[in-house]
Amino acid sequence: MVLFVTGRCHRTCWYCPLSRERKGQDAIFANEQKITSPSEAIEVAESMSALGTGITGGEPLLVLDRVVEYAKRLKEHFGPEHQIHLYTGIAPDEPALRRLQGLVDEIRLHPPHESWPRILETDFARSAILARQMGFVIGIEVPALPGIGALAVALPLLDFLNINELEWGETCAAAMRERGLELADGLHNAVKGAADWVKELPDDPKVHFCSSSFKDSVQLRERLKRIAANTARPFDEVTDDGTVVYGVLEPAGDLDAILEILDEDEYAICDGRVEMAWWVLADLRAELPGKKYVIERYPNGGMVVEVTPLDAAIKD
Repeated sequence: MVLFVTGRCHRTCWYCPLSRERKGQDAIFANEQKITSPSEAIEVAESMSALGTGITGGEPLLVLDRVVEYAKRLKEHFGPEHQIHLYTGIAPDEPALRRLQGLVDEIRLHPPHESWPRILETDFARSAILARQMGFVIGIEVPALPGIGALAVALPLLDFLNINELEWGETCAAAMRERGLELADGLHNAVKGAADWVKELPDDPKVHFCSSSFKDSVQLRERLKRIAANTARPFDEVTDDGTVVYGVLEPAGDLDAILEILDEDEYAICDGRVEMAWWVLADLRAELPGKKYVIERYPNGGMVVEVTPLDAAIKD
């Protein structure tokens, strides 16, 4: 699960892709769902059978009390095996690390781009050494940017160095254009040339590169599939992409008479509409008066992907 604990941040990185909905806002999200309490975070984690949680922002350490509260509740509910990792652009000092000890298993540091050439002289290097001594798994996670090879000298201090392909975002598009950057293609958010900058780093088992396409097409799909498996109704069809498909009838006439045709476990009434397996609706379309169509959407009441009139869906 991705636990976004705040949109507040002490830095103004030109490459930050955070959306306008979240940037600068002191709001909490579990995956895509806005929440206000640890119990709601636990519900979201359960809905996807989450084995762990990534705490992110904004800058999580600006709300350290909140991080501690949520991490503690997650560990208490799921047990110590529930892996929690924290992203931060602040080098945590010993008091902060003491508060996180036993709650956060792994820390992913995000030193600012301008600090990379002198990384060993920064608080991030000192924090990495201390965190490792205290039992944390510690690493650096940054986007692919020119000059990333300078971080190689920090590898002996780290358990990993994660590089994410630089991505275009609505809030950083102007800054990207100012620097002469452009999209690699029309399908993904990857910035042209970003994957090549990673070649500055040595071939080391501690170095990991995550492409934009992998994050979008694999990580998101697998998360959706797990949520769908836990939340789909008996008549929902779960697709290979993790979306759910079902039929909708906006009834015309006597609703009770329409429901007599269906078995009780074959449908659900939602805002006056009858939702059911799309193939049942197709088979009975001549007997069920009203508007009929097929919906594909993200699981657990998520965003609608497509609405197709039933006749068109049957032809397809």
